[in-house]
Amino acid sequence: MPLTTPHQIEQHIARTMAFYHPRCIDPQAGFYHYLTDDGQRYNRHHRHLVSSAGYVILYARHAIHTGAPEALKWVRHGLKFIEEKHYQTRTQGYAWTLEHGKPDDATHRGYGWASVMLAYATALKAGIGEARAGLDHVHALQTRHFFEPHWQLYADEADTHWQLTGYRGQNTNLRSCEALIAAFEATGDAAFLKRALNIARTLWHKLAPMGDGWLWEHYDRDWHIDFDYHRDQPDDLFRPWGFQIGHQIAWARLMIGLARHCPAESWLIPTARRLFIEAVEKGWDSRHGGLVYGVDFDRQPLNRDKVYWVQAEGLAVAAMLGDLTGEARYWRWYDRIANYCWQHLIDHQHGGWYRILTPDNRRYSREKSPAPKTDWQILGACCDILPIMQRQHGERKTASSV
Repeated sequence: MPLTTPHQIEQHIARTMAFYHPRCIDPQAGFYHYLTDDGQRYNRHHRHLVSSAGYVILYARHAIHTGAPEALKWVRHGLKFIEEKHYQTRTQGYAWTLEHGKPDDATHRGYGWASVMLAYATALKAGIGEARAGLDHVHALQTRHFFEPHWQLYADEADTHWQLTGYRGQNTNLRSCEALIAAFEATGDAAFLKRALNIARTLWHKLAPMGDGWLWEHYDRDWHIDFDYHRDQPDDLFRPWGFQIGHQIAWARLMIGLARHCPAESWLIPTARRLFIEAVEKGWDSRHGGLVYGVDFDRQPLNRDKVYWVQAEGLAVAAMLGDLTGEARYWRWYDRIANYCWQHLIDHQHGGWYRILTPDNRRYSREKSPAPKTDWQILGACCDILPIMQRQHGERKTASSV
């Protein structure tokens, strides 16, 4: 069985990192954001905020895993680029995209801000003490411009004059909740954890009932479901129509993390367990394997493509729940997803995972890692799975260098 022993997980972490390091590094401008299947760089001068943050997270997670000083060097390198190029002093915001170091799209998007916050928090967890100032700065600005206290949720988007649009989405709040949990773990500041918990409570106690127990993607400014938004775009990169299988599973992961810190919140683990099982059962492609990208309101497949991060979330949460409960059904799902990834998504020749496959598991292109993909979700999933497998096999932690 693939990805079932600590040694296999260690090897996969090393091979995933080897695809990116050092070819992703641009000594003058952060990281290269576009790599083909065999690692060739293209679109060399375009930068995306989510990728810039993602590479920081990638190297920070690897630094935590290995303790390698060189990884920390590249974490600092990535943060420097975010601070000097993405951050715009005039507007006090982060440019969504850059071309040759200049803003190409200066729209303020909450998902990008949450990604930057997660980058700072992960860097701080990796031992970069100066990241605390950046973490506090982005958190304060995100609170000022995006957080709506009467909803206990973040708005999604603003123009360059900080006028919020009417769109609201769960995806920005998912990433923000993850960043807040990481910030609490890095600092011990309970205010971060309190807000993360309030976001989860609001979404899952007040909004999920509108989706029969699942979270819809899109809402209006009053947090009513917007069924028409992107109805014709079920494959949109950041705002696809429908229920997203990967997002339901990702929320299960965050609930497990919140439960670790908030044991009195007795609803978290039962909800995570229900959500995971429902999502994988409705999302599994019984003909071609893998978890589909999206389903409609009736939980019928809508976008049958197989996207890398969806499978990675499934792997991590299956292992977490298997470890937490001891129930065999979670390990059966783990083996099923791991076998699918091993056969179809993992590039055994060059390393890394393919970004997206057709419903019958063919590649759409040779573009393995175009922005915003950096495979930090894969490395993170493996780093979360590793101690679980070590407990299962009674092994101690080992590490390799960058």
